[in-house]
Formats: sequence, C-alpha cells, structure tokens
Amino acid sequence: MIRFNSKKFIEEKIAFIKNEVRDDVAIVALSGGVDSSVTAVLGFKALGKSLKAIFLEDGFMRIGEAERVCKVFRGIGIDVKVYDVQKEFLESLKGIRDAEEKRKAFRETFYRTFSKIARELGASIVLQGTIAADIVETAGGVKTQHNVLEQIGINPLEKYGFKIVEPLKELYKNQVRLVARELGLPDEIVNRRPFPGPGLSIRILGEVNEEKLSVIKKATLIVDEELADIECFQAFPVLLEGKATGVGEDSSRKYGYIIALRIVESNDAMSAKYVKLDWHRLEKLRNRILKEVHGVTRVLYDITDKPPATIEFE
Repeated sequence: MIRFNSKKFIEEKIAFIKNEVRDDVAIVALSGGVDSSVTAVLGFKALGKSLKAIFLEDGFMRIGEAERVCKVFRGIGIDVKVYDVQKEFLESLKGIRDAEEKRKAFRETFYRTFSKIARELGASIVLQGTIAADIVETAGGVKTQHNVLEQIGINPLEKYGFKIVEPLKELYKNQVRLVARELGLPDEIVNRRPFPGPGLSIRILGEVNEEKLSVIKKATLIVDEELADIECFQAFPVLLEGKATGVGEDSSRKYGYIIALRIVESNDAMSAKYVKLDWHRLEKLRNRILKEVHGVTRVLYDITDKPPATIEFE
C-alpha cells in the first residue's frame, strides 16, 4: 500500500485550485469542521484574500459556533463572513418528518442560499469540503449527504449558477486530519469530532421545531463539555421522536423528551464501534441532561456498531 503523503497532496491541491478558479471569483463554504477548514486553508493558499470564507448560521449549529469559528480563523489570518439564515432553513424543514426528505430539503436550501450569496459577491465558484465517505454513502443510497451533487447527476452550474470545486473528495477523514496537521491548523480543528452538514436538524428524529432545537442544543453542549477528554470519533445526543412518561421530584407525572447518546470509535467513518464508556461518566452525563435540559425524562445509550447502524441516526 502506498503511504499517503500529506505534503505532496497539499502542493497538488493548491495547484489544482488555482487551475480550476483561474481569474474567476470564488467563495468557500466554511462550517468549522476539519473538512471545510482544510478546504478553506488550501483555498487561501491558492487564491489569497480574493477568496471569501462564508459561514451560514442556519440555526442548526452548536451554541456559540459562529463566534468560535470566526475567532479560530481570525487567529490564522482568515476573516469569515457570517450570514444569518436561520429563518429560511427552519421554514424549509417545516412539516417534514422523513430523514431523507429533511436532508434533501436542507440541501436545496443550502445551495439556493449559496447561489444568492455567490451572485451578491460576483462569485462563480464555490469551494467545499466534500470527502470520499460523503460520496460513497450518497451514491450508495445509504443516506443523502447535503454536499454531494455532481456524483449523483445534479449539475450545480445549471441548477444553481456556480461551479463546485472539491479538493478533498478522494480523501477519508483520517487522511483529512493528516492534511490539517500538515497545514498547521490548531488541534481544536484537527481533532474536532465530525458534525453533520445539516447540523442538529438530523439529530432530531421527526419534525424539527424551535422547542426541539433548544433541547438538542443544550444537550449537545453538555455532552461536549462532559466528554471533551474522551478519545472517540463521535459523541453526541439525539432527540428521539415521541415522548415518555417520567416522575417529577414531587412524584407528579411528567411526559417528556427522550435523549439517546451515541459515542463511537472509527477511523474513516465507513465502520464504527460503540465506546464502552465508564458507568460513572455515563451517570454524570445522564444527571446533567435530566437536571439542566427542560422537558427531558429519559436518557438512553446506543450500543449499536456500524454496520448494521450508521453513525448518525438519520
């Protein structure tokens, strides 16, 4: 097996981006995860400050995510412009319960929004951090990844008015991390756990609304805080569909939300094993969620590997 050479890859992709963009105007879709971060840095090395980094505040991100991303990238000399599009994205998922339909509705809103931004900035090219696992899962029919178009027969230039450049599409997550480290990105990006493109909208089973978003955002913050030191590929809560009966401190009946915890080990996201988390850590996590997240009555732990399950629930 030929060993992956991250330094050579960087050199080749900088040349690739320059050749693809040439004299056109380009923007980069930045989420703050390692894939989009590597894409952004490669883009700035190739194009300089003529490239504009765009962060969509779609309402489905972690608490404080926009501020964190801007701060991190400001620290490496890249300014990020934040667009508040929460209303548009929440409205686009209204009434949708099916996981695939939610992903497709998010994808349509994502690209329609970027099309509008591209026109405003006079850009004809969007750089995005699509990786091999995204393509494999979408093309294979496992689930739609919002950042896969051309590989499933959708021409972004014809439909949305811009060309997409994907410098990472042949890499898997472990290789992207090697490139990130070679580029000198901070550890908080290099080692950051993956976050789905549609964000917390797909960590809510069934229809998405503001109340459910508030619940999953608070639960996500607790999981991130409590498990920051755990070595794993993914650690996150999921808000299950429906509710369950619970008992209040005054012995009154409560009817509330159910949170499932998903913590897995993986190398390339194509397969995964659940983490056998220490009971004390699990109990502490459970207690914080039940105490601090209003409306939750039960906390469950998912012990399913991939396969047969996927890492995300939806």
